[in-house]
Amino acid sequence: MNISYSALNTFQNCPLKYKFQNIERIKTSPSKEAVFGTILHSALNFLHQPRPLPPTLEELLEFYNNSWNSEVYEDKQEEMAIMQQGIRILEDYYRNNNPKNFKIIDLETFFSVPIGKILSEKDNPAKEEIILSGKIDRIDQIEGGGLEIIDYKTSKNLPPQEVVNNDLQLAIYQMGIQSRWPTLNKPIKLSLYFLKHGIKLSSVRTPEQIKQIKERLLDLVKEIKTSDFNPTPTPLCGWCGYQQECPMFKHKFKQEKSEIHINEVIKEYYELKEESKKTTQKVAELQKLINQYCDEQKIERVFSDPENAGDNITITRTVQKRYDYDADKIKSVLEPLNKWAEIISIDSAKLKKLAATLPYHEKRKIEEAKKIKSEYAVLKVSRKK
Repeated sequence: MNISYSALNTFQNCPLKYKFQNIERIKTSPSKEAVFGTILHSALNFLHQPRPLPPTLEELLEFYNNSWNSEVYEDKQEEMAIMQQGIRILEDYYRNNNPKNFKIIDLETFFSVPIGKILSEKDNPAKEEIILSGKIDRIDQIEGGGLEIIDYKTSKNLPPQEVVNNDLQLAIYQMGIQSRWPTLNKPIKLSLYFLKHGIKLSSVRTPEQIKQIKERLLDLVKEIKTSDFNPTPTPLCGWCGYQQECPMFKHKFKQEKSEIHINEVIKEYYELKEESKKTTQKVAELQKLINQYCDEQKIERVFSDPENAGDNITITRTVQKRYDYDADKIKSVLEPLNKWAEIISIDSAKLKKLAATLPYHEKRKIEEAKKIKSEYAVLKVSRKK
């Protein structure tokens, strides 16, 4: 099985999109963001191509303008704004990254690296090798004889260093380089260059980390092989080209006949949810005022005036206590009676938070211990004007 980081990332974001894209191979038009990113990547590849003299800034911008694709934009004003943004990005990059200062080994490097086999007969009956493939934007030789892998990013947000330190894509690129140059014993620096910010963030991976990442990747491929490919709504859905096929968006494009007047139901449901939200907030505000009044008057019960309220309303304040137990002491009492196991329960929220701090092996064991307790539909409502 041959798979790329891009496909793995798609599966992690939305299994159904992975199915549409990589199994059913439904073609979609590239998004404006994807086209813009491709043009910037091509311009930087042009800038760093080996030649006696690097291009001037004017030549770089001319290449960019000639590569521009107007077809993906319906709004001319939006197109001009994005085009100007690209020019600013290239001007800043050229000013801070003189091509003469870098010893570039390769550009747009393709790699293919075997990472192992899924051992389960059920999930991999053919016992096929899992092969990761991809393309690296740029490889530089750095001081000391090591290599630096550089991947250009056009994302709007600049991530914290911790995210870069755990970036799966960079680890896959390192595996690809080590497969291509197996005798390389110099350090490998892994960098993401965020073009909209003009900032490069770098990290390294240890051999132990690479080993754990291979196991993580094999587990991810196993998930793909056993997946039901359910949709996962995220903020990225707005840029997805599969909305007409997706059950989360299909209703926008096609409505079957039904006895249910869904537009009226949607409107009423939304209004009631908003009203409930306001009621909950108002109740909390009134509770605060009642508690404040009781504290001021040093009383625990208040009565309405029937002449003003119209009814005899009484509100009583009582103190409720919640208790926690010393786990060690309780265990010492119940364990000799063989009753300790009967009261042990797991706090899922705390366990999830704790698991995030554990090494990958332990995380995987905890994940394998997970089972479905119940399954039910949840409705989430939002409104765009």
